[in-house]
Amino acid sequence: MSELTLSRDERLRLKSESHHLDPIVLLGANGLTEAVLKEIDRALTTHQLVKVRSPALERPEREQLFLEIAERLGAARIQLIGRLMVMFRPLPDDPHPRASRAPSGARGTASDTSPRPRSGTGPGLARRSRATPGEAEGGGRRKRPQT
Repeated sequence: MSELTLSRDERLRLKSESHHLDPIVLLGANGLTEAVLKEIDRALTTHQLVKVRSPALERPEREQLFLEIAERLGAARIQLIGRLMVMFRPLPDDPHPRASRAPSGARGTASDTSPRPRSGTGPGLARRSRATPGEAEGGGRRKRPQT
């Protein structure tokens, strides 16, 4: 298989999606074995976007390992940060791969695009004022002395 190529925008979107992920596969001292490749393949099939932690290798060796995994599994290299590799491979039968979907916070239709009011700021709902230092100590609102 050859490495999957993605556009810059797709890579950036996937990079942001990967921030919260934990590494699923950990490469051991034996390096890249067939069992490890099968596990990465299984993780890509299940999750599409995965993080893999590599052993403490020098950077050129890690880059070579990253390239080899991507080429052998037909995945896209998203990011290499220290010992973490982020990879993506869409499902073969998925008509809408994760890379081309709208971000999770996006709204579905044009009719949904009107801004939503914030909670507690609509008409008839007064905002609560902040407590003054005197109120916080146990007293009510202090009256201003008249001159």
